[in-house]
Amino acid sequence: MTATKQIDLRKIEAAAQEAGKLLKTLSNTDRLLLLCQMTQGEFSVSELEAMTGISQPTLSQQLTVLREEQLVNTRRDGKKIFYSIVSNEALTVLQVLYDLYCPKD
Repeated sequence: MTATKQIDLRKIEAAAQEAGKLLKTLSNTDRLLLLCQMTQGEFSVSELEAMTGISQPTLSQQLTVLREEQLVNTRRDGKKIFYSIVSNEALTVLQVLYDLYCPKD
């Protein structure tokens, strides 16, 4: 007879809360689109606007959420602000989503 490994419920609950927080952030279509674009590198706000078609007010709002959730980093160069993904967890989830939902060429 083998012993059953005891699961630390507190650790599982903490992990579930972190996963839920990430998934909630990714559940917004605009944020998901922005992050998908940023998997290709660092982009300025104007580049993200042109690539995604998200209007400036909405774009700023969604980038603020991504910053607050610590999924992206910013870098200033003169008057331009550049965004890039810093969350390895977000990158991993985005890769899975890409594999599941993006068309294969």
